[in-house]
Amino acid sequence: MMKILACIILMAFSLPVQAQFDPFTVPLYENEPVPNSKPSDEKEEIDRGDIVVVRKVQEPNIQVFLPSKRNATRQAVVICPGGGYGVLAYDWEGTDIAKLLNSHGIAGIVLKYRLPASGSQVNPHEAPLMDAQRAMRLVRQHAEEWNIDPGQVGVMGFSAGGHLASTLATHLDKGTPDADREVETFSARPDFAILGYPVISLKEHISHIGSRNNLLGKSPSEELVDYYSNDLQVGDDAPPTFIFHSQDDKTVPVQHSLLFYEALVDHQVPVEMHLYPIGGHGYSLGINAEGTHTDWTDACIRWLARFRP
Repeated sequence: MMKILACIILMAFSLPVQAQFDPFTVPLYENEPVPNSKPSDEKEEIDRGDIVVVRKVQEPNIQVFLPSKRNATRQAVVICPGGGYGVLAYDWEGTDIAKLLNSHGIAGIVLKYRLPASGSQVNPHEAPLMDAQRAMRLVRQHAEEWNIDPGQVGVMGFSAGGHLASTLATHLDKGTPDADREVETFSARPDFAILGYPVISLKEHISHIGSRNNLLGKSPSEELVDYYSNDLQVGDDAPPTFIFHSQDDKTVPVQHSLLFYEALVDHQVPVEMHLYPIGGHGYSLGINAEGTHTDWTDACIRWLARFRP
């Protein structure tokens, strides 16, 4: 009997401690309607193969991975997985990246954003950016609780997620001081941006047509194409940016990154770019791959360290 009682007491003390270290999920729009949404019969789908793929996101959220307080640099990165705006490569370009960041004392915040290919949005092209902005605001709202410096919150994205990250970094929203909801008073401007083999331009001659069609439809106006061609939207207040891409990328040509790099240089925004001759597209951490692109993670971590106070 005493042994059973001792086990119960031990479990009572160990469970809360364990919970502190487990990743946890926060809805983007808790206790409020999801904006820009409409009723539909769609349900979220998750395929758990070699890569966890999420489709038809209905309830966007962030999954928060925090390092131990003693290791924490107090930096945080909101991570936007890729998938052509049709799916999310959720672990491949999301949770695996968050775990890497944690190993260097950086909080990793994986964004499960709504996909415009879904039929649950009123204006589909607005949903991804809306969710990314809310994610940035939530991180800053909880910065003290999560041991994060609110002035050290950046964004990272891969492929179409890189397009979303570059959209967040160029279509700046610094918050609404008199907003009814506290979370909306926080800035959504990232303090830095990390773009992996990103879609940047939606111009027809260069665009990744799948991402463009999923985001804007098959016959978008030229005005909308320009609005989401983020090399055209760079301003002087764009955040410092780290870019990596491979020359042999047949899915998203390296010209996307070159256009964004040139625009940042023209506006005197600090930028570091790593171009690799071999690597193809969609290589995540670069593990089990051949080529110099496998060192992007080390270069990125070194770059991030320069922004710490």
